[in-house]
Amino acid sequence: MLKKIRVLIVDDSAYSRQTIKGMLETDRDIEVAGVASNGVEAMAKTLKLKPDIITLDFEMPEMDGFSFLRWVMKERPTPVMMITSYSDSATVFKALELGAVDFIAKPSRRASMELNSIQDDLLVKIKGIKDLRIEKLGISRDLILKTPGETERDAPPLENTAGTQDMRVVAIGASTGGPTALQVVLTWLPPQLPAAVLISQHMPKGFTRAFSDRLAKLSRVRVREAAEGDLLECGKALVCPGGYHMTVRNKGGAPCVELKAATGRDKYVPSVDLMLSSVSECFGPAATGIILTGMGNDGKKGIVEIKGKGGYTIAEAEASAVIFGMPNEAIKTGAIDRVLPLHEIANEIIMTVTAKRDKRWKTNRA
Repeated sequence: MLKKIRVLIVDDSAYSRQTIKGMLETDRDIEVAGVASNGVEAMAKTLKLKPDIITLDFEMPEMDGFSFLRWVMKERPTPVMMITSYSDSATVFKALELGAVDFIAKPSRRASMELNSIQDDLLVKIKGIKDLRIEKLGISRDLILKTPGETERDAPPLENTAGTQDMRVVAIGASTGGPTALQVVLTWLPPQLPAAVLISQHMPKGFTRAFSDRLAKLSRVRVREAAEGDLLECGKALVCPGGYHMTVRNKGGAPCVELKAATGRDKYVPSVDLMLSSVSECFGPAATGIILTGMGNDGKKGIVEIKGKGGYTIAEAEASAVIFGMPNEAIKTGAIDRVLPLHEIANEIIMTVTAKRDKRWKTNRA
């Protein structure tokens, strides 16, 4: 018999604790090890119960979520899943940087039956991170603390080259663990990057604007949440907004963003497969597809299409991926050119979109 996943629920709301407990107990593979109403109680129960996973709300008396998260990552590293409200978007990304694995958005701050709507997502994510190796979370955190390369942060970006024949595009897909991994990659890219960057990160509506703004403050490339009709530009990264899928189309000879509203039938939002497929059609051999950490297999089909059109493909290595699901699925297709640890991916992107990489391709494929 398989060992059950033992979960500690930390939330100051009695209603939320009971509702989340009820959701988890519907799955025979999950056991609620205990509940805690504040950070101090959570510390004691973490040491006593030794849970496999902790669900955490950040608004608590006596000790807030940040303080508890710092403590648990130092004293007893354990995967932490945040369950927080939409209004706490800035808090979410700081917590992910401190070591939280993922988050789920509460539909309302108040006690409400609406909380039950997160059940499917909660169960999938809890079961998806059961095999996570906690030491991998430290890899991304350590990389974030390192100083970027020698390129000056205030160096001028390239002029808009949208529509030119030598335009290159780097399309990146990620899920669980992705926000921190993307921060590592983007902060190491130079402002003069001779390519446009597109990002599809599995994330609910209401959080991608704050995520994009955070990356913009930390990165040397320009970063913003994508909008319908945005032109692709060298040195600029566009993040798919939550609740949509992002594709690319040519408008008057210039490649631009086209957004499609997601539906309840969509398994992954945004879809990495849709983004990669669109980029492969639009850019062919000038496209680079990258799959970072995440559970599931989104991006698997799109990577094959990128490779089929002569593009270049990269997957994050198991050694650094918080969740190796998505990269592993892409690797198993045989369509991945390079499997690299997180700290090497930015440099590979730079090489890929420069003449130096072009020469290597011609040599290797001759």
